[in-house]
Parts: sequence; structure tokens; C-alpha cells
Amino acid sequence: MNVVTRFAPSPTGYLHIGGARTALFNWLFARHHGGKYLLRIEDTDRQRSTDDAIAAIHEGLAWLGLQGDEAAVSQSARADRHVEVANALLQNGAAYRCYLDAEELAALRDAAHAEGKPVRSPWRDKTQTPDNVEDNPFEDRPFVVRMRMPDTGETTIEDAVQGIVTVKNTQLDDMVILRADASPTYMLAVVVDDHDMGITHVIRGDDHLNNAFRQVMVYRGMGWDVPVFAHIPLIHGADGAKLSKRHGALGVEAYRDMGFLPDAMVNYLMGLGWSYGEADLMRRADAIAAFDLSRIGKSPARFDSDKLKDINSHYLRDMADDAVFAMLAPHIEATSPDAAARVTALMPHLKDRAKTHLDIAGDIDYLLHDGAPSIRADAADILDAAAKERLLAFADAVESDAVATAWTADLFSDFFKAYLAENELKMKDMGLPLRAAVTGTRQSPSITDVLVVLGRDETVKRIRASCKK
Repeated sequence: MNVVTRFAPSPTGYLHIGGARTALFNWLFARHHGGKYLLRIEDTDRQRSTDDAIAAIHEGLAWLGLQGDEAAVSQSARADRHVEVANALLQNGAAYRCYLDAEELAALRDAAHAEGKPVRSPWRDKTQTPDNVEDNPFEDRPFVVRMRMPDTGETTIEDAVQGIVTVKNTQLDDMVILRADASPTYMLAVVVDDHDMGITHVIRGDDHLNNAFRQVMVYRGMGWDVPVFAHIPLIHGADGAKLSKRHGALGVEAYRDMGFLPDAMVNYLMGLGWSYGEADLMRRADAIAAFDLSRIGKSPARFDSDKLKDINSHYLRDMADDAVFAMLAPHIEATSPDAAARVTALMPHLKDRAKTHLDIAGDIDYLLHDGAPSIRADAADILDAAAKERLLAFADAVESDAVATAWTADLFSDFFKAYLAENELKMKDMGLPLRAAVTGTRQSPSITDVLVVLGRDETVKRIRASCKK
């Protein structure tokens, strides 16, 4: 079978985490079967749909690498086709014109709900087809078009995730498919678009499961094949509550701006509801090979921001050092001509300490500028009189050392060990004060590595300047 999937967001806001995961599952399924993955913007709600939201969706999908295989379809541009299908449903008796006004409809709904019955307009047995209205005294009165739902029996969906799900047809209202202004409703438009786009598998959130039973009636009314439905449980917060902003329900662009990598985000989203074994890491190629709807769970996934950070840290460590520096560049202001070389040289150590590249950007000020660093309050406490005395003596020794002009990690390590032994000092006596004097912080990569990167002259200059403060 030629598989065709789609992601069909409504442009009423940003591309949120749940939507991104839905797009990913559609993309993976299509790729696994060598099929097509399409994008449709469901913008029939013109009052709430915005150009900014459409742009945000496209931007978010592009960042994740989940663009459609063809140009995106705009649902609103297909209104004429939706009306055409509505008229076809009228013509074959699957739908009918309903002339109830607002007051009459409200009374009908109240009565139906009180009796536990579906809404059935009295017009379902009175109206005619568009070509046969001679007996209709209300032909000039506004009307909506409703589906003629079955009064008996059941409708069953064999959902690829939820399994076999059945509802009694008496639970299904005669839904409106064409409003009084001749505009199509979502329930009609989504079926027509899925059919015309050749969608074989509808993979979406399980909040649409109830819609599926109603949409099936449109497929049947037109004599069209019903696609395979796969309704994915929604994402909850770590506390089991519905995902909200306090849990991390942000737009994907927010995660980009927080320093997360697209491949890490995709990897994390894979694990929200889809089981791919014990490993937390899975590259896209492996996910494509393994993806199967049967391995999607029926219970809501739980969003865990700490796990996302851990996965991101793995991808960050795998990146080339110069590529990480390129990401850092927009977030730093360097004055030293040696800044790039320093940061890149220490990058393996910096990456090991970071969850995102922004963590690195906030922790390398001492590498970006020459001269005495800005010393943080918690580091300043280390530089008492005794520590400064030891540091100045060390600076003298470094300055007079014959091999210090050609520092390497090994050479400096040997020199430093010898200096400590000769002066009966322990590492704690020199390590923290040195770090505070040359970096302005209590934490950094190995002080040996830092001093080698800075070089003898810069190290001595910083020690003497910091000890004067």
C-alpha cells in the first residue's frame, strides 16, 4: 500500500509540543513505509487563524526537519470543493437541509438531551434535494446542511492505537456540515481534504477519536474508502495532569531559544508515547527503520524536562567543537583575539558540564576577554590574604620557569606537581585560589587545562591583577 500521512494543525497559536510529536509520528510512519508526509493548514476558523501562527508552524517544522514532502495545503482555499461535496451528499440523501432557526434549534437540543437522544431535526424527513424543492415553502429561508445519521445500529472503528472502538449510532447527532452562510464546517472539510489528498492513515491526538465516528459517515455518504485511524494519547505533565505551560507546554521555538538542539528534541519526542526499547537515544534513521503504530501506548505520555535536558546534553557532546562555537557566537561578546581559540580548545570540557550550548555561553566570560576577570562574590571569598600571598609566589615561579613559555598540559602538570611538592602545598591550597584569580569563578574545567589555554603571560597577568583587588 502506498502510505500517505498528514499533519494538519490549526493556525491559532504556536506549534506546541503535542503538535510537534503528532507531526513526527506522521513523518516517521510515512518514511518507514516509503510513502509521503503532507502538511495541511486547517485555517477555516478565519477569526482565530493568523498569518503569524502559520509562519510559526512552518518555522517550527523546518527547525525540527519535519517539513511536508509537498507544498502545504490551505484548507480555507478549498471551500468551493467542500461545498461541492456537501451538495453531493444532499443529492444522494446522505445529508439534508435544516431550516430550524436559533430558537427552534435550542428547544430541540434541550428536549433531545433531556431524553438522552441525539439531535434529529424534523427537517431530515421533509427536505428535498437541491433540484427538487417545489414542495418546500421555506426555500428562501436560511438553512444549514446536516448529515443524516443512522438511527439504529453501531459504528465501529478499528483504531491502530486504541484497538476496536464502538459507539451506538443513537449517540451521534445530525452534525452540521455546511453553515447558513454556505461555509463548510471542520467535520466536512477534514474528510474532503483527507480524501482528495489521498491520505491513507490519519494519525492524530485521541481528543479527535469522537470526531472519527462522525467523519466516517461522510466517507460512507460519498462512497469513499475510510482511512486507517490511529489516535495517540495526549501528553501530560510529570504530575499526571493535563500538559500546561507550567509543565513545559511551550511552542517549539521556545525550546530552540532555550538552547535545545532539533535532533535532541526529535529524539525526546519519539519517546513520548512510542516504545523503542530501553535506550534513551535513537537517531532518526534508526527510528524510521523501527517505527510501528503497534508500539504506541494507550496511556498518556508524561513530559519530563530533565530527561529532555539529558538527551540534549548527549547530542551537544557529539557535535564538533567548532560547530558548537558557531552556535555560541550570537550569544557572546568577545574582546580578546584569542577568544575563539580558547573556547574551542576547552570545548570538550565545557560540553561535558553543559545541558545546552547556552549553559556554555553563560560560563565562559573569562575566556572571552584578556586581563583580570570579573570575580564573582562566592569566588572572592577564596582570595584572602594568605591565598593571595601563595598566588603571587606562584606567579613569580611561573614567570621564571624556563619551560613555561611553551606550556603544554603535560609540561605544566609536571611543573605544577613539582611546585606543590617543593613548597609543601596541597592541591586545595592552590587549586581554588588559582581558579578564582584567573577565571573569577569557583567552577571551571580543570585548572591545569585552563592555565595552558590562557598561557603563561596571561595567567601571570591575571594572578597579579586579581591579587591587587
